[in-house]
Amino acid sequence: MIPSRPIALSFVCLALWAMSGCAPSSDVTQQSPAGRLEREVNLDSGWTCMNITSVAARGEVISQRTFSLSGWLPATVPGTVLTTLLNNKLVPDPFYGMNNARIPDIIATGREYYTYWFVKEFRRDIPTNGKQVWLRLRGVNYGCDLFLNGHKLNDTTHYGMFLRQSYNITSFLSKDGTNRLAVLVYPPDPVGDPNGGQGGDGTIGRNVANQFVAGWDWIQPIRDRNTGIWDIVSIEETNTVRLCNPHVITLVPGVRFPHQPQEPAIIKASAEVQNPTAEPVSGVLQCTLDGQVVQREAEVPPHSTVEVRLPQFEVPHPRLWWPNGYGPQNLSTATFRFVGRGGILLDAENVTVGIREVQTRWDSQTRSRQVLVNGQPIFIRGGNWIASDAMFRFSPDRYDAEVRFHRDMNLNLIRIWGGGLTERPEFYSACDKYGILVFQDFWMSGDCNGKWLDPRKKEDQWTRRRYPDDHRLFLASVRDQVMMLRNHPSLAFYCGGNEIPPPEDILTAMQDSLLPALDGTRYFFSYSNVDSMSYNNIGGNGDGTYHVQPVGYFWEHHSFPFNSEIGSVGLSDVESLERFIPPEDLVLPDGEGGKLDSVWRYHKYLGYGTQVDAYGKPATLRDFADKAQFVNYDQYRALMEGHLSHMWEWYTGVIIWKTQNPWTAMRGQMYDYYLDPNAALYGLHHADEPLHVMCNPTDGMVTIVNNTFVPYHDLMVQAKEIGMDGRDSVLLQWVVEVSPSGVQKINTVKNVLDTLVGAGGGFLDLRLITSAKEVLSENLYWLPDSTGNYSGLQHLANSVVHMTARKSGERSYAVDLTNPPGNPVAFFNRISLVDSVSGKRILPVFYSDNYISVLPGETKDVTIDCGPSADITNAVVTVQGWNVKKSFLSTK
Repeated sequence: MIPSRPIALSFVCLALWAMSGCAPSSDVTQQSPAGRLEREVNLDSGWTCMNITSVAARGEVISQRTFSLSGWLPATVPGTVLTTLLNNKLVPDPFYGMNNARIPDIIATGREYYTYWFVKEFRRDIPTNGKQVWLRLRGVNYGCDLFLNGHKLNDTTHYGMFLRQSYNITSFLSKDGTNRLAVLVYPPDPVGDPNGGQGGDGTIGRNVANQFVAGWDWIQPIRDRNTGIWDIVSIEETNTVRLCNPHVITLVPGVRFPHQPQEPAIIKASAEVQNPTAEPVSGVLQCTLDGQVVQREAEVPPHSTVEVRLPQFEVPHPRLWWPNGYGPQNLSTATFRFVGRGGILLDAENVTVGIREVQTRWDSQTRSRQVLVNGQPIFIRGGNWIASDAMFRFSPDRYDAEVRFHRDMNLNLIRIWGGGLTERPEFYSACDKYGILVFQDFWMSGDCNGKWLDPRKKEDQWTRRRYPDDHRLFLASVRDQVMMLRNHPSLAFYCGGNEIPPPEDILTAMQDSLLPALDGTRYFFSYSNVDSMSYNNIGGNGDGTYHVQPVGYFWEHHSFPFNSEIGSVGLSDVESLERFIPPEDLVLPDGEGGKLDSVWRYHKYLGYGTQVDAYGKPATLRDFADKAQFVNYDQYRALMEGHLSHMWEWYTGVIIWKTQNPWTAMRGQMYDYYLDPNAALYGLHHADEPLHVMCNPTDGMVTIVNNTFVPYHDLMVQAKEIGMDGRDSVLLQWVVEVSPSGVQKINTVKNVLDTLVGAGGGFLDLRLITSAKEVLSENLYWLPDSTGNYSGLQHLANSVVHMTARKSGERSYAVDLTNPPGNPVAFFNRISLVDSVSGKRILPVFYSDNYISVLPGETKDVTIDCGPSADITNAVVTVQGWNVKKSFLSTK
């Protein structure tokens, strides 16, 4: 029988429990972050599973090797029930076509349909010399009971998607070293009705879990609600004591500059020492970082945990960690060691550290929060993130690729949206590597948690404002996840929830006691568009827009001064669409108000209005998707340029809704689910470059943005008009100086823009050039005619471009495009690395630039780097542009 949910404890009880450190029991404790020096083995293969309705035996029996597992399914762990069913070909790929609608939903089947036993046998001998063996589970959704070799490990059913588990299994190991683990996993309760609302009927919010699984305006419901052992399971062996929750705080006083000798940084370090034995343990806790060593004696009573705070110390010449675009992402290793009597090492753990300090201050000019790193103001250019995969098929390589795309967009922050999850340490490690700050929401949303009146919600707003049911579990999960992630230098902010704060008792505990005690170094926003982040005196909900806009809108419309959500479209090209849309549905969308193909509607297509038609009425789907890339590029370039043009005047930051999709959606993305980029990525790549020259499409003002901490002297800004025949003339060419972290208006070219528009369109080419004639920034705009259509482009003559490709490294290529003098502009060329046998793009691949245009008499160079999982055996390069015929280039 599936157990019922526990009743929430009183707030007093939960506060005492939440602040108590590692649980004193020798059986169940909080788990420490990854990095332990002793050998740890992941149990990531050899699992089997069976639905609960097909198993009559109890866990004490199933977990004994005498119980037959004949007929049980191979199981995917880490993974969900749905992932296992998919891998066993028992359900179709839910991300393809209408397949998801053909998979039974848990609201109709009942919870038992997705309640499964998972069983794993593993080798581990009973340790000697007082060593201890631990079973660690980093994430189970939603409840579970665990059994090992006939013994139940948890006294009461474990609940909570985000609350990690750790069990001392030393006394339960089998004498012959072969052990059987059995885990019964229960779905969330309630499961939520996916009735088409944001988060369905909202009741999924009664759990401490991800809310998007009941459906949203960008995703269909996940049928099993991601039930399963969705994160890592491991076996770890330690000595007599166990180090828990090591913590390193780095303080960087003053104003610092990258690439300069640094004054000292201050380090505060601590760790918990757990003694699961019946005897007291004495020893010394040590921490070593960048050649500095501190230590403190400690005595740990039997069956207890003691937090040891080490003396504060300094790193005299620290190598600082900086956000992307501002300096290097230097990382160091802090080694914690607990040494017992006689100098015996009892336990040790490594922690990756980036020495930096993130601060905020209120900006009275913009009336919003300003972010500083190492004393320097950082204009936030961010993207909203849901999850790497909606079915939680996570991997370090995929995390690395996705975060690298954000680095390539020259973004410096990712916000983890509150209807999703607390992202995994591997995600944070990628952000540490690429210099991406993280704004981490906790598990609330305005939709499920009662911000708005919504007839699709089952319960009224006041009832939903008390979600989740178990406040103690929410706070315990916050405590646990903060301890898991707090050492990552990329983690910059905590946030109570998406567009709404948690219930008052949870909020009070988080901001007044829990977060200050566990961390105390990150600013806490009570919700994602709270006035303390961005004072909303404009009206509306404090965020948006989410639809395609005229490009001038982003320059002239005064949005919220630190906008946590503003976005547009994001359809990918035909090569992407073919991966998840059946051939019979690869049709033109019928436009606004027309009949939309059911698969397009199911995958949440967001219309382009008339903006695609401005490039000529599309005749085919390929034509439509290719022309949509012009809109993608222009939309996101304008979105970021418009905000940057008012940096420190109107805005201190902007976060795009959104930069990625965890499934095969047709909106709000810079690359698709399969990690294939679209033109939006490269529009942002240029708009967000550290030093950028741009033009306001409304008033023609040429402007320079400096997103660095250094001034630039003796630069030349150049503006050229280019006709459709390729002839050009210089509009302005001025020598300028650019202040650090600032915006400088140069002059208007509106009269020339108006002339080009009146003549049927043309190009505006902007460049920022050093005295050595190095181009630091280049920006090409294409202009419509007086009716708003791109008739000039529609009549642009073909350009014959000279192209070469060569292998430049083990997994990299160099591509050169040369446009001879006298040609028209070779416009908007998509470069792709493809498999010469299948004809399909090789993924993931990273381009230094793409959708590039080459002016007459010039050459553009592009480098291609391939991800570790990309098969480049038969790699060739293709190039195709608006007026450039498709070419295949050998890479030999």
